[in-house]
Amino acid sequence: MTDHRAEDNAVSGQPLLKKKPKRNLYAIGCAILASMTSILLGYDIGVMSGASIYIQEDLKISDVEVEILIGILNLYSLIGSAAAGRTSDWIGRRYTIVFAGAIFFTGALLMGFATNFAFLMVGRFVAGIGVGYALMIAPVYNAEVSPASSRGALTSFPEVFVNIGILLGYVANYAFSGLPINLGWRLMLGVGVFPSVILAVGVLTMPESPRWLVMQGRLGDAKHVLDKTSDSVEEAQLRLADIKEAAGIPEHCTEDVVQVPKHSHGEEVWKELLLHPTPPVRHILIAAVGFHFFQQMSGIDALVLYSPRIFKAAGITDASTLLLATVAVGFSKTIFTLIAIGFLDRVGRRPLLLTSVAGMIASLLCLGTSLTIVNHENEKMMWASVLCLSMVLAYVGFFSIGMGPIAWVYSSEIFPLKLRAQGCSMGTAVNRIMSGVLTMTFITLYKAITMGGTFFLYGAIATVGWVFFYTMLPETQGRTLEDMEVLFGKFWRWREGYALLRNKRAVVC
Repeated sequence: MTDHRAEDNAVSGQPLLKKKPKRNLYAIGCAILASMTSILLGYDIGVMSGASIYIQEDLKISDVEVEILIGILNLYSLIGSAAAGRTSDWIGRRYTIVFAGAIFFTGALLMGFATNFAFLMVGRFVAGIGVGYALMIAPVYNAEVSPASSRGALTSFPEVFVNIGILLGYVANYAFSGLPINLGWRLMLGVGVFPSVILAVGVLTMPESPRWLVMQGRLGDAKHVLDKTSDSVEEAQLRLADIKEAAGIPEHCTEDVVQVPKHSHGEEVWKELLLHPTPPVRHILIAAVGFHFFQQMSGIDALVLYSPRIFKAAGITDASTLLLATVAVGFSKTIFTLIAIGFLDRVGRRPLLLTSVAGMIASLLCLGTSLTIVNHENEKMMWASVLCLSMVLAYVGFFSIGMGPIAWVYSSEIFPLKLRAQGCSMGTAVNRIMSGVLTMTFITLYKAITMGGTFFLYGAIATVGWVFFYTMLPETQGRTLEDMEVLFGKFWRWREGYALLRNKRAVVC
């Protein structure tokens, strides 16, 4: 009956009061290896912020071509994201991660040896496909391998490695900035091959997703993985039973290898997801797509990719100082994401998210104000420059403690098993489209409405996002993945789902 009190706390928005289980080091190791794919995207984001300066000078390309060069990878990644769902259902989550690393390896080599803008765009195309695969598959694998007690922390690992990749990209910019221009930017881009090689080797040591194994009818293998990645034998049995039910496998089937009903392999998934969704699935889809839309349209990728231009507009003109300032941005993102991991499964998704977005809004408004002051003053104002730098660091800090990691945690844990790969693929596609729109319009936008006006616009979008999150997203902390269809389906009346779960648990007790 103690679960009743925990359920009441969930209704009131407070964390569930349960005894904290011992950390499962095996599950943590698996999540770390899978999440290393995200370094690929992070490194590209970080390195392009500085490399684009030297590419523009060396290849004599225009600002519009710089926008296209930086932002087009996000659109190319749609191909990888769209294919990743079906690929991961076909060859498994683990080999899909290896495939992503191999594609990015090829793209990084092409970019490093590029001799002109067209050659560089070919490399961006190949690397973009690899990034699309990596972005979709890591959160899915982590959600499927993690025990419920630490699912939030482990599923946020990809965001940690994105930030590590960004930081490595910033460091590479600074390290190679002293080389001749035609060599420096090529080395900045080319060294991206090394993370993909390390990734491919490391991933081969981790197990396949237990949910994918069940979908293939390999119950014995799935049970072995669940025994090693669950907090207790009882939890492993419950997770296996829930996965079997979601895959359409009768409870009495206990053989190591069983026949899986045809519908559980992914046929008509898109029809169920888009054409004839149930109310819970429709709510889940709106929540996931909306989350990824607002995550990007609040300006994060523009700020990270164009941080040297922002700092230059704030009055910092020395090239080395600009690149050092971007390294500070990378440190801020990484540190605050690590902090977020410690709170995701203690505080819950909603409190962290709403606090994060509120801080982002305040930072964007202050940043827009300080940039407007700098833009309208003829003399250099040190206090305004310091305020700009402080607000950039505050913005990425607030983003990284909530909005950044929770977007991937939330969207990967709410979809039903048979819709999860394709549903997460859709969320990733929206994320990359919005990032592409953002990064391919930033220079044009700030030339039209000023740098300060651009951040006021992002602040307004983030404000709308806060309202969306508050009204449409229920708390999922401590819930099993198979509980989600009960929590969703009521839209802005989602709190009614907690009452249904409480009544269901009361009957069981």
